[in-house]
Amino acid sequence: MKRIQKYLVLSAAFLLVGIVSNCKNEAKSETSTATSAEENTHKQGQAFIKDDLSTPTVLDIAIGSPDHTTLVAAVQAASLENVLVNAGPLMVFAPTNEAFAALPEGTVEDLLKPENKDALANILKYHVTPGNYSKEFLKKFKKLGQANDQSVMIEVKGDDVYVGGAKIIASISAGNGIVHVVDKVMLPPSE
Repeated sequence: MKRIQKYLVLSAAFLLVGIVSNCKNEAKSETSTATSAEENTHKQGQAFIKDDLSTPTVLDIAIGSPDHTTLVAAVQAASLENVLVNAGPLMVFAPTNEAFAALPEGTVEDLLKPENKDALANILKYHVTPGNYSKEFLKKFKKLGQANDQSVMIEVKGDDVYVGGAKIIASISAGNGIVHVVDKVMLPPSE
């Protein structure tokens, strides 16, 4: 009888040690899963896949341009990176850092605040059109429908093309569309 009691006590002890050990492993697993889930939710999607072989997307072009760091910061603040790497075609009117600096003082800083994410996204989407049209081809249009469901007017003055009052100063082809560099931030009309 004593032998059976000893056996039961030892078995219970081993079982208890096994359970405690397993609980510790599960806790570690849950912690590491939670940590990696938190890291992944912020930077998921095609925009965060590195690919040195494909033709650069409109986002890659903006990221690679020292004249568009403010635009890139705004795209990141509005969480629109994945939109700009879609197959497209996308036509992006990309304001330069100087164009952002010309806005009233404090405007950019205010728009980059988390509570203004929707307003910022609306402004940025006003700079994107479905399509892939050269500057020359844009001369045939009077207006374009933008990604924020509003329209922007096109004006031709000599050889210059203005979209929403912003002059196209350069154009760069991308794998998923075209980037037209503009000298002004286009603000959507308030509804």
